[in-house]
Amino acid sequence: MTTRAVSTWSLHRTLGRFTGPDSAINSGRFIDAEPSPDGLPLLELPGELKQRGYDAVQICHFHLPPRSPTHLGELRAALDESGIELDALLIDDGDLTSATAADGAENWIGGWLDTATALGARRARVCAGRSAPTAETLGESAQRLVRLAASHPDVRVVTENWMELLPDANSVLALLAATGDSLGLMIDLGNWSGPDKYDELARIASHAETCHAKCRFPDSTPDRDDFERALQILKDGGFDGPLALIYDGPDDDEWTALDTEFEIVQSVFG
Repeated sequence: MTTRAVSTWSLHRTLGRFTGPDSAINSGRFIDAEPSPDGLPLLELPGELKQRGYDAVQICHFHLPPRSPTHLGELRAALDESGIELDALLIDDGDLTSATAADGAENWIGGWLDTATALGARRARVCAGRSAPTAETLGESAQRLVRLAASHPDVRVVTENWMELLPDANSVLALLAATGDSLGLMIDLGNWSGPDKYDELARIASHAETCHAKCRFPDSTPDRDDFERALQILKDGGFDGPLALIYDGPDDDEWTALDTEFEIVQSVFG
């Protein structure tokens, strides 16, 4: 049975938009930012999710409060008290294939894997790399991902069909083959585009253990046909993990849009 989950990416406005110059990506790195005062505090999010029928959450690293033991302990307690599983900490930065900064990225990601462990996260999603896929770049990424996973045995390291290193099924499958059981796959249904998107998703769907169920909203109306087709591919691949709803459409009413997405999920998965 699939688990109803959501990513905090889908609730960026609800959590306070994180406005100001530090809320943007600067030279490829997220910088700490403060939410606007009217945002829902992250510590209150687990209770809100439970009231709305969710079972799990994925938290973007830049939405976390300061990473002191006190703050992390408070968040872990709020999740436990609400019965909300932290399916994944989403580490949204770091280039393990950089010619000049890969060592620093590996160390930085390692620090966030420590945070994932402290929070009791089941998984942590890591970007495989920002370089075009070649035998060399895929090999470099695989070595670093295996090393990161081995040094953090209490959290499952996964990557995503995302960014420059993994633009297609061939690159994803090559990386998974090179990392073996050390690395899992988070499939994102909305990252790829083009006429062969569905065929490409079908080639990796059976490897996925968790999902970003992303529905496109060209306007205030969801692209239902596209979302249903992608979900059916996932179902046909035997997927039974968490479906973390992803919404980044134009309407500020994120909760209602997420309810619409979940209705479509139910129409496919039951």
